[in-house]
Amino acid sequence: MKTLKKRRRVQVILLAVVALVLATGLIGFAMRDGINFFRSPSQVIAEPPKPTEVFRIGGLVEEGSIIRGQGETIYFVVTDGGESVKVAFTGVLPDLFSENQGMVGTGSYVNGVFEATEILAKHDETYMPKEVVDALKEQGVYQEAGDS
Repeated sequence: MKTLKKRRRVQVILLAVVALVLATGLIGFAMRDGINFFRSPSQVIAEPPKPTEVFRIGGLVEEGSIIRGQGETIYFVVTDGGESVKVAFTGVLPDLFSENQGMVGTGSYVNGVFEATEILAKHDETYMPKEVVDALKEQGVYQEAGDS
């Protein structure tokens, strides 16, 4: 009787371990396309990603760099103070998008141009995404709101 009880306990434990491993594998498989890594323009220039890789880029929109083309595509340059990357975006830009302001874009780096599928802009005068602040601080460009 005791051996049957031990055998059942081992079977239940093994079944639980297999279920846990299977669930972890399925979650990882489902999330593989949903994770977008952040890169600053300096990181993109230093190690250009593959054209198929989707990632986020952020920094400041360079002054005088916004070019509105004939169609719906808008071109501009994003910088972190060290390097600059040309960005192409087709669609409607956020209302708060402007030059010398922080932005984060999602897309791919193809032939030297970041082709954005989504652009996010700051939502008030003092906010800037943490990743953008970190990248700008790394380049020595970022100043706190009280600094002048």
